Amino acid sequence: MRLRSYLAVGCLALFGLSVQAETLTGLYQVREPVSGEGTEARAQATQNALSTLVVRLTGDPKAPQSAGLAGLRKDPQQIISQFGFEAGPPETVLVDFDPGSTDRALRQAGLALWGSNRPAILGWWLNDSVGGSSLVGDGQSSAEPLRRAAQHRGLPLRLPMGDLNEQLVATAKNLEGTDPAPLREASERYAADALLAVHATEGEGKWQGTWRLWLGDQREQGKVEGADQAALADAVMLAVSTRLAPRFVARPGTGGENQIQVQGMTLERYAQLLQTLEPLGGRLTYVDGDTLTYTVSGTPEQVRAQLSLARLQEVPAEAAAPAPVAPAAPGEAQVAAPAPFTGLRFRWQGA
Repeated sequence: MRLRSYLAVGCLALFGLSVQAETLTGLYQVREPVSGEGTEARAQATQNALSTLVVRLTGDPKAPQSAGLAGLRKDPQQIISQFGFEAGPPETVLVDFDPGSTDRALRQAGLALWGSNRPAILGWWLNDSVGGSSLVGDGQSSAEPLRRAAQHRGLPLRLPMGDLNEQLVATAKNLEGTDPAPLREASERYAADALLAVHATEGEGKWQGTWRLWLGDQREQGKVEGADQAALADAVMLAVSTRLAPRFVARPGTGGENQIQVQGMTLERYAQLLQTLEPLGGRLTYVDGDTLTYTVSGTPEQVRAQLSLARLQEVPAEAAAPAPVAPAAPGEAQVAAPAPFTGLRFRWQGA
């Protein structure tokens, strides 16, 4: 199929289709509390909203202070589409940033963006307080601070139901252990991309949390604290976001370019792949039947992590058969065999 034809039908397929990984909504809407009264306090809350958005879109806590964003810090209104307030306490500013203007401004500042297609995280969260221990389950009131924090930091968070079997699994020993096997077995029915384990404890007037994150075979961990459960949840989600982002965001000038092939393409899969490759600047360069070749930015590890969100699996080089060369017809010159492909190969699971 010609490249132009595939692009045309693929663009049509985008409407009404989505990738398997979770796509965040409300990514450009930010809520920030107003500390104090008057115009100055509201202006500071708006500045905080801008900083939150920049970190949310880049995964880089230093990005809000980038020299290229000096103009935005001075006048955030140039990328704000709607602005409002929500009654408190505390009073909250509700800022809707324009996606197109925001993305252009950040890219012009030399910042790479983390797309809206992000790994779904299943959170096992155990609270230990003076009142006892409890697993935060979906539908409980204690889940609300976690959901708000995840939305604030741009993470798709899911929570277990918290039934008796899950409470027996989500012990402090398992949550703080290095072996995720017990939690992974209990997590299978939720079909999440990443596993987050948090053990939160209350003491001396504050909350402390030990967290561990597993994404595939890779693990991250850390310790944070907060004045209350909401502050602790926000600190955990910020830490997780900044650890996850480097696996999916190709920074300008790092990682170079990679060639990838994806086998077993269909129109629906093509639409999914377009969204998945967006953070890597994927460019379709060649079509051979149901195999597409792309040029992408980033390291091989970033490419592998991003494509795993679409449930693609890597094809070992030794498993890729060379393309056959048709014999030349009488009187025609023999066509040379194509150069061996040396990039990364992937196929859809089950294909």
